[in-house]
Amino acid sequence: MRILILHQSHPILVETLIKHGFEVDYRLGLSRSEVIQILPQYQGLVVRSALAVDVPILKAGSNLKFIARMGSGMENIDQDEAKKRNITLINTPEGNRNAVAEHALGMLLSLLNNLKRADDEVRKGIWKREPNWGTEIEGSTIGIIGFGNTGSSFAKKLYGFDAQILAYDKYKTGFGNQFVQESSLEEIFEKAHILSLHIPLTELTHHLVNSNFIKQFKHKIILINTSRGEIVKTSDLVSALKNDDIKAACLDVFEFEGMSFEQMDKGPFASDFDFLASSDKVLLSPHIAGWTHQSYYKLAQVAANKIIDQFGK
Repeated sequence: MRILILHQSHPILVETLIKHGFEVDYRLGLSRSEVIQILPQYQGLVVRSALAVDVPILKAGSNLKFIARMGSGMENIDQDEAKKRNITLINTPEGNRNAVAEHALGMLLSLLNNLKRADDEVRKGIWKREPNWGTEIEGSTIGIIGFGNTGSSFAKKLYGFDAQILAYDKYKTGFGNQFVQESSLEEIFEKAHILSLHIPLTELTHHLVNSNFIKQFKHKIILINTSRGEIVKTSDLVSALKNDDIKAACLDVFEFEGMSFEQMDKGPFASDFDFLASSDKVLLSPHIAGWTHQSYYKLAQVAANKIIDQFGK
């Protein structure tokens, strides 16, 4: 089986596949037209987020048996069309679930303890102690929406903080354990002080977090989003922050990201971004929650293992 890898990955992916008898072409920087031209030669395709695997790409891949996505989100792939063509879809959320969970926790701890502001002040010779006192996680209630790989990993990380952890998943039941209490969305609205999103971007989740959603919370929440930017309606989040309807936000993903997540295209979001960037109630990072030196390796290894398990000789 011949496999085309289009985007950067750890060398272990190519090494492992070749070791198991696959023919692998590792070709970075191809244009879309170049991909369409050569794709009929391949039975397997490995991508990240930069390529829209839509109908023209799938038509070109007339011999494809599988498409592997390095990461968890599959919104860049026309999944219905792929299934019509009997193409197996593979993703690798196991590879970066720990990275996402640790990043979400790190952002939360940094925000609660004013670490960014305090560090900046001390470097400038400003010595403020009481204004930079932190807020403890202990005793709070944390709501998690989406209890897949990253949601469950985040719950596990929170276990030692002596907080109540509530999780809601539209598609799962019976997952309560020592780390988390299975919950309804209504209970999260009633009890949560902190909300973390761990759901894919779909038609149902697009702009899930909007003004109406935010207003249903009894407490002013801290919002953590390490999933996809378009799940949160940016203008409504900014309004909620300005009106003190929400306490704070930790954002690793943004509605105005480019498709590849490698750059921003602020456009009509420019004023909203300027507010987020200047607010001390907001902590930002550039869509890196799932990327660590360890997850770079693990994502490639998980992809290789899944390909071998399903298509190896």
